[in-house]
Amino acid sequence: MPVSRRTLAAAALCLALPLSACGSGGDGGGSTDASGKVEGDITFQTWNLRANFKDYFEGVIADFEKKYPDTHVKWVDQPAEGYADKISADAAGGTLPDVVNVSPDLVAPLAKAGLALDLDKAAAKYEKEYLAGAWASHRIPGMTGTYAFPWYLNTGPLFYNKSLFKKAGLDAEKPPKTYDELFADALELAKKSDGKVATLANVPTIEDFGRYGVELMNKQGTAFTFNDAKGVQMLAKYKELYDAKALDPQALTATPESSGRKFLTEAVAMNPGSALDLGNFKKQAPNLYKNIGITDQITSTGHVNMYVMGVMVNSKTRHTPAAVAFAHFVTDAEHQMSFAKKVAIFPSTAGSLDDPYFTKEDGTDETRVRIAAAKSLKDAVNYTPVLFSEQMKTALRNEVAKALQGKESPKAALDNAVKQCNTLLQQQG
Repeated sequence: MPVSRRTLAAAALCLALPLSACGSGGDGGGSTDASGKVEGDITFQTWNLRANFKDYFEGVIADFEKKYPDTHVKWVDQPAEGYADKISADAAGGTLPDVVNVSPDLVAPLAKAGLALDLDKAAAKYEKEYLAGAWASHRIPGMTGTYAFPWYLNTGPLFYNKSLFKKAGLDAEKPPKTYDELFADALELAKKSDGKVATLANVPTIEDFGRYGVELMNKQGTAFTFNDAKGVQMLAKYKELYDAKALDPQALTATPESSGRKFLTEAVAMNPGSALDLGNFKKQAPNLYKNIGITDQITSTGHVNMYVMGVMVNSKTRHTPAAVAFAHFVTDAEHQMSFAKKVAIFPSTAGSLDDPYFTKEDGTDETRVRIAAAKSLKDAVNYTPVLFSEQMKTALRNEVAKALQGKESPKAALDNAVKQCNTLLQQQG
């Protein structure tokens, strides 16, 4: 299931499309009018969901076909590996399914190629049913329109080790809420432990710059701008942490799994996580578990980061009313809520996060984390720009590493990263 996958490469997708498709629109094909009779055969493609949720999706499809007897939905499910390549091949070959499970970065090249239906034109009446931040997550800088229905969301709180905070003389009941507090506490923890305890295990990513309040892109979507004064300030602070061993020395090569192990062994004081992690702590590290604190993601903007999946309608479908109706049906409040009760995700529909399932404590760890995450999602933002590809993430990570190691100044590192990312952006078409 792609919940844990942040995004896939969008650049590769557009590069694989015909050159004519990387312009402002495609030729021929379907209609933007979704007001006609809901009828016809459509194909619905999901992303690595059949193995665990076969009965759920077959039930949703049966309910839709019962509601609209003149429709038939064929469900296909693609593996996680190579999903972007599969969409690319279908887009280039004219075989893209009518309704497609996408992430925002996969929507961008399809929208630019004229292959994603603009829901602001075809389905604007549904916008109010979704959280504003979720609906906006499938908008493309430099273009007008919204190109997918928001589907499930994910986010996670920060876990922190109360015992390590206490040992450093910090108030374990008052974890850092701002970046200034985080940096101050991290330096204190490193100092009091003689560099044996780091607070963070990961280098900053593009979403961290977003949470810090850095302007990541210009409004036209034509250039990245995260090398501004605020961006440089943040990287300089991380350099200070790295030098003081308040940032784990192995952060340059860390993965979510390795960072999790560091937290599990109490070598790191804070780490993002989920209800699943909490269960693992209980089994594998009972001493850590009894000292676990849960707090919100650190942000300077007042908005946490969220990951979002969407359901796109192929603009070339021959059955626009049926495709739009089905995409909305899958993502409406009733079905999102039922899906959220089967897996640790969150609905993007307005009001759903006020359901007792997301607000009422029952004494379990799973509910405790679910409530904390749901509360923060109501006004969360998908900070990762939809045009920010895997290649760009690698370029940023490499330059951040050079800055932390002292091979470049923070300013030079971010200038170089922005230059590389803007070159890659131009290649996307």
